[in-house]
Amino acid sequence: MRIAVIGAKGLPPLQGGIEHYCAELYPRMVAQGLSVDLFARASYTSTVWGKRYDYKGVNVIPLPGMKMRGVDAFITSALGAIASSGNHYDIIHFHALGPSLFTFLPRVVSSSKIVVTCQGLDWQRAKWGSFSSRLIQMGEQVAVKFAHGIIVVSDALQTYFQRTYGRQTVYIPNAPASYADSDSQFSYIQKLGLKKGHYILFLGRMVPEKRPDLLIEAFSKLQKTGWKLVLAGGVSDTKAYTTQLLEKISDNPNIVFAGELRGSRLAEIVRGAGLFALPSDLEGLPLAMLEAMREGIPVIASDIPPHQQLVAGRGILFEAGNIDSCTQALEWSIQHPQECAKMAKNAQTYLQNNYSWERITSDTTRLYIKLLNTPLPQDVLQADESRESGLAGVTGKK
Repeated sequence: MRIAVIGAKGLPPLQGGIEHYCAELYPRMVAQGLSVDLFARASYTSTVWGKRYDYKGVNVIPLPGMKMRGVDAFITSALGAIASSGNHYDIIHFHALGPSLFTFLPRVVSSSKIVVTCQGLDWQRAKWGSFSSRLIQMGEQVAVKFAHGIIVVSDALQTYFQRTYGRQTVYIPNAPASYADSDSQFSYIQKLGLKKGHYILFLGRMVPEKRPDLLIEAFSKLQKTGWKLVLAGGVSDTKAYTTQLLEKISDNPNIVFAGELRGSRLAEIVRGAGLFALPSDLEGLPLAMLEAMREGIPVIASDIPPHQQLVAGRGILFEAGNIDSCTQALEWSIQHPQECAKMAKNAQTYLQNNYSWERITSDTTRLYIKLLNTPLPQDVLQADESRESGLAGVTGKK
């Protein structure tokens, strides 16, 4: 089976949930004997466009673009759609709603089956202007019309597509990415002036919809606790917003901006956290939260539907957008470590049972095969016998 992938910036993943998702999923597919070409952005991979390279068996094809917000994604997605349309792929898989604007091209001119994965309603993100938001929403509408199959990563997204378009989708959730080994002595966090188990971690892109500003305000209202707040993550077309955050925390020694972390440092700062906080107004199914839960870190999160799906009964939820509610959740969690530890253990077990890359790979492969109307390989049949209902025709019913 030949698969083309469009919408990821490139591999290896530097930042971004889609890139980490593809880095986990597609090498596993290659190991099962599938052929995967991933059309990337030359600006992201820092390679000459057109010069292919291998990433764990995935054939990465950098495409030209322009280093302008939104324009790069638009150009490379269009070029990827054109290039894949003439190459006799069995499956052309678009990731995210913006790139899905071009699903009509291969649908019209090729016999390939078109799949779209929606990780979130990107047109709602604050970083996009009104024109870009309209284009992304148009991508959503085009995907609904032209995709043979749509994958969503949360119950809330599945409900959205059903209510908005009457469109059935397939629910295949995210899973936590694999972390590197880290220093058992936690020397890096000590250099940052942090004490293991005594800091709250925000991990994610510094964008308005993730609400690091609200978390800063809520933490600043806490009485002296001996805890610190750590903000870790990269900038995503939001330099002005990040500058405002840095100005806000500049005179508070108990708030640390760690920037974008990878590898062992990322693993160490997560494993050393006493609490993980995600106050977002908008999410699909956040990988960073899944990773924290896998590591056994207690979670505090806003009560948006994707968070409720993950956290309810396994962490602390507060009212989205409400600073006082967030402050109360932080204060209670700091004062009740044993209760938080129990919830974190329940979350860890829940994740192990329900969110694995092996299952995601198998379910995605099953969808491909179902769309191609070919018999299931014996190894896939055996692996999925116990969860046949997970992909009941391309219906999205669990």
